[in-house]
Amino acid sequence: MSTAEITFLSRHPLPAFSRVLVALTVTLVTWQLRRRTRADLRNLPDHMLRDIGMKPMEAEAEAQKPFWRP
Repeated sequence: MSTAEITFLSRHPLPAFSRVLVALTVTLVTWQLRRRTRADLRNLPDHMLRDIGMKPMEAEAEAQKPFWRP
């Protein structure tokens, strides 16, 4: 995308329906990322959890959260 196209798009807001679709897409992608990373967290060995500053019980608590909760 060229600079002119980006400038044009930034000066013209999206229609309401498009904004809703963008917001929905962002939400779905966020939920998918949470689900995947929490599942990955559950499978990390203890030494890797220590590398990221987490204890096994903290990792399990995070992994048990539903995907819609931050």
